[in-house]
Amino acid sequence: MAMLSIKNVSKAYMNRRKTEAKIVLDNVSLEIEENEFVCFVGPSGCGKTTLLNLIAGFENPTKGMITCDGEPIRRPSPERGVVFQEYSLFPWMSVIQNITLALECKGTPIQDRKDIAETALASVGLSGSEGQRPNLLSGGMKQRVAIARVIAMDPKIMLMDEPFSNLDEQTRAKLDKDVVEIWKSKRKTVVFVTHNVEEALMIGTRVILFTPTPGKVLREWKIPEGERNMNDPAFIALRKEILDQMQECPCVNEQNIITIKG
Repeated sequence: MAMLSIKNVSKAYMNRRKTEAKIVLDNVSLEIEENEFVCFVGPSGCGKTTLLNLIAGFENPTKGMITCDGEPIRRPSPERGVVFQEYSLFPWMSVIQNITLALECKGTPIQDRKDIAETALASVGLSGSEGQRPNLLSGGMKQRVAIARVIAMDPKIMLMDEPFSNLDEQTRAKLDKDVVEIWKSKRKTVVFVTHNVEEALMIGTRVILFTPTPGKVLREWKIPEGERNMNDPAFIALRKEILDQMQECPCVNEQNIITIKG
């Protein structure tokens, strides 16, 4: 049994008058195994983040079901930690307070929180930054704190929604490598949303391409584990294949708006 099972999932959003609904995801089915590093790629608005939110339990599918270890996902859980595109840190709290607060919410014994938080910060290279406030940190350091917070929570699944898209390329490449090292050492299951095909190829074990809205799974690729070199002819060819598939995707389907009959 797959760790995550997504079966015939659709998601639609009603307008205020409840006369129309916009279909964002349409009949998506996927299985994600334990310890996989799966990357969702596709054009803006194709439902990648929506699907991530459904897996997190922030929303429920309009149709279909998502299960984790066989249990339906209906609400958020500490078993599924989320790293958002924005840093989502409390600016009035220190770095370590941001992490210990999450541990408090999880119910971690108070005597253990500081040690767990310090260990998590060390794993992302931020030892010595415990007392700093987020406004004194660079963008890359803020996102490291957000990742450390999820690591401290020790979830089964890490969900990452374009976490490095607001960073410069050098910082982004460094954090991509760090996340892969964390994944290797912690052996978590990771679901990572990105627009960047090269990033997906550098970090993922599987790349899943979505069509424009309403999002459907168009195709997927398994990526060989081991050292990645984007100058390798095999990776150049794979990158071209994925980009060509994206360009050949059908245009946005205007039929994704449906009228609700009274």
